[in-house]
Amino acid sequence: MTGFYLPGSGLLHRAPPGAKLLALALLTSALVALRSPLAVAGGVLVVAAAAVVGRVPAGAVVAPLRPLRWVAILLVVFQVLTGGWHAAVTVVGTLLVAVAAAGLVTVTTRVSDLLDVLVRLLAPLRRAGVDPERVGLVLALTIRSVPVLAGLFAEVRDARRSRGLEHSLRALLVPVAVRGVRHADRLGEALAARGVDD
Repeated sequence: MTGFYLPGSGLLHRAPPGAKLLALALLTSALVALRSPLAVAGGVLVVAAAAVVGRVPAGAVVAPLRPLRWVAILLVVFQVLTGGWHAAVTVVGTLLVAVAAAGLVTVTTRVSDLLDVLVRLLAPLRRAGVDPERVGLVLALTIRSVPVLAGLFAEVRDARRSRGLEHSLRALLVPVAVRGVRHADRLGEALAARGVDD
């Protein structure tokens, strides 16, 4: 949910966001409940078939998995040492299939549509004091902050390199923290000016 929506007209793009989220929940629940390499293989087939039917490029399906490669390698080593290959395939396979399936939902659904579904799902909790619109706003701001912080990180990293301080952790973390706090302050002032903090 970080703004990786890929415009398209395939079946997945036309499907209701709520149905896609329900299918994602059912798939991941089945993988966790069955806990077997056969279930993982079935999950891979389901995700691949959904991508083909939905005309989603293979690169968009694989992209969410790249940041997990080191975690996956460490998990495979740990699972092989503690539970054997069966556990490694089951645990890591379930994780990767779930992330790929969530990626399919993300690239075929606008964030605003997903947040609308969430607000509707939280509506019954209004009697318990939960404000669904406020929860949706917080999530939207959180999602929007991810690319902003990534941009800040890239800018500071480039500035650090131009000053010849490639290996200085302080030259990276301090400016990122300061600029991140400034961004949060500006965001808070903008929300307060609109009466959101009432």
